[in-house]
Amino acid sequence: MDRDPDVEGFLALLAARRAPKTVEAYRRDLAALRAFLGKPVAQATLEELETYNAQMRADGLSPATIARRTAAVRSFYRHQQLLGARDDNPAAGVQLPRRPRPLPKTLSPGEAERLIAAAGGTRPRNLRDQALVELLYGAGLRVSEAIGLDKAGVDLSGRLVRVVGKGDKERVVPIGRPAAEALRRYLAKGRPFLDTRHRPELFLNARGGPLTRAGAFLILRKLARTAGLDPLRVHPHLLRHSFATHLLEGGADLRSVQEMLGHADLSTTELYTHVTDRRRRELYFQAHPHARRRNTEDHVASRSTRHSPDGNRLGRGVADDEGGSG
Repeated sequence: MDRDPDVEGFLALLAARRAPKTVEAYRRDLAALRAFLGKPVAQATLEELETYNAQMRADGLSPATIARRTAAVRSFYRHQQLLGARDDNPAAGVQLPRRPRPLPKTLSPGEAERLIAAAGGTRPRNLRDQALVELLYGAGLRVSEAIGLDKAGVDLSGRLVRVVGKGDKERVVPIGRPAAEALRRYLAKGRPFLDTRHRPELFLNARGGPLTRAGAFLILRKLARTAGLDPLRVHPHLLRHSFATHLLEGGADLRSVQEMLGHADLSTTELYTHVTDRRRRELYFQAHPHARRRNTEDHVASRSTRHSPDGNRLGRGVADDEGGSG
């Protein structure tokens, strides 16, 4: 099929602002639409684009692929509008497929304890690492909130931390006794040896400057290796996910968890209920005898212990013979 001059002009302008791979992806997406239309892309109507969208779904393309192709087409028509070649953007009316939100990954309670235990030691940096991991897991802070804390934001007597979250919204989060004790040790015996520049930030690096996001990531990866966990899997937000999931599994109400996490929308917090539902299902299928699929050997063994040689069922005691005690 001949090159589409309108598309080529759009891609040339795009190349000045985007990476070559992005430009090639747009080229492929727009070429796919032109092949479907059998005419220049600039001439498409809303009805034709909706038909194309339905065809992509029928072809089994993933929601992510359909959304990416639609985004490329929308960008092209915005370009056409800016040039004055079209008065409308027909792709703006095309409904995008709903993309499933992936469930948050978490540590198990045992893995979280192993990670905390890996931060043992009495050197200033050890005490800092203990306080950091206890705070990330014990208060569910975002890494930006943790490294942005000042000393004045920590109330050890009340076991509270005052953090500034997204949108500069301030919230107060309770912390448990282990996190408070780790912070107390760090402030008394660790931070004074790191504070060579008299900084207000709570967490400092080895040179006395404020701890960065990259520094926090490296600390957790180091602790993960020590704990025998996959270091590529462990990151600050994983501890935040674990905090929320373990709270809900322990019986905390959704609104309280929302407030502690600083979520503006309750639906964001509700994602964690799906994680706990999934975990309950996994535990059920692992633990309940009628949920497990027996193999042939188990089934034969079960039959041999429950029946006598003459075919009569052997009871497991008086309770079985009398119908059980419930």
